[in-house]
Amino acid sequence: MLELCNIVLLLIFIMDPLGNLPIFVSIFNKIKKKKRKFIFIREMIIALITMLIFLFSGEKILKILNLNIETVSISGGIILFLISIKMIFPNITKKKKIKKKEDPFLVPLAIPLVAGPSLLATIIILTQKNPEKYFILTISLLIAWLINFFILSLSEIFLKILGTKGIKALEKLMGFILIMLSVQMFLDGIYEWLKL
Repeated sequence: MLELCNIVLLLIFIMDPLGNLPIFVSIFNKIKKKKRKFIFIREMIIALITMLIFLFSGEKILKILNLNIETVSISGGIILFLISIKMIFPNITKKKKIKKKEDPFLVPLAIPLVAGPSLLATIIILTQKNPEKYFILTISLLIAWLINFFILSLSEIFLKILGTKGIKALEKLMGFILIMLSVQMFLDGIYEWLKL
């Protein structure tokens, strides 16, 4: 049970639903109300399918690309570190503007906001380290996705309750935790590489 909770928390931190709240709100504000629910559910399902593909086929994908798990761990750590820096210091990056009538299909909502490269790398690493625990990993992924779905579906309400400052403070806290996780992921990759 503890292991399940740890994996769920890790995946939620990487998905960063609180950090994605303002982006989701700004995108959906420019879409007609009738289409918002359909687009939201569609994008979340696409993200879930992408994550499940990497969960069950990650090892095969690595073999096809001729990549070692150490490479994924190191690169995933670097990507996660960069994302964490953006969470702590959001002003150093400029956000792309979405056109008023643009239908955000696949990008940027499903990928990379929900199913980003660091999350997909983490899923592959978890399956490599725990090949006998696919059931726990699948349940963990589904729980994390459902929590993410719930938070993002109530994005406007959460923004009103927490306010912009509250969201920013939580995002920075999550960014700090993610920096530690990214460094650990990077060091694990280096350690495994040195063992070869």
